[in-house]
Amino acid sequence: MTLKRLFDIMLAFVAAILLTIPFVIVALMVRFTSKGPILYWSQRVGKNNQLFLMPKFRSMWFDTPAVATHLLKNPERLLTPIGSFLRKSSLDELPQLWNILKGDMSFVGPRPALFNQADLIAQRTAKDVHILTPGLTGWAQINGRDELPIPQKVALDAEYMQRQSFAFDLKIILLTFLKVLRKDGVTH
Repeated sequence: MTLKRLFDIMLAFVAAILLTIPFVIVALMVRFTSKGPILYWSQRVGKNNQLFLMPKFRSMWFDTPAVATHLLKNPERLLTPIGSFLRKSSLDELPQLWNILKGDMSFVGPRPALFNQADLIAQRTAKDVHILTPGLTGWAQINGRDELPIPQKVALDAEYMQRQSFAFDLKIILLTFLKVLRKDGVTH
């Protein structure tokens, strides 16, 4: 087991315990503000382009198409009453601790693409980024998140692959925490 994997397991376990109450509160908020399941399970592309299911607290209406948000026409109208808050606070991402514990994801790595984001998947594969375990956060997320065009996102993912280290991961986690507090880089 690598140091990164050991760190992921320990941090995910501690976070799951510390975030139990917020997890329950968010689940209840989702349940009482919109119809449908509390969690939205999306098919994502993981390490070596293997598919896995990734949960998020549902922030959009139940019948929203399964495409990247930037491909939706007027995505703001598809948000549930608390959807914008969940996305801007990144609370919708909490259930992904499960994927980290399972080993589908890491805390730091490229964000997992949707199964139908062929352009992103192809560009990552061309740069060998697909060999990395996807992350809850990553170098691209703290350098623009939703605002980045795909080629720039892939370039940042490739830069992360070249620079990756335990210290760099800790820096990305710290910067992510600061970005989430400031709600930087979230368009919806």
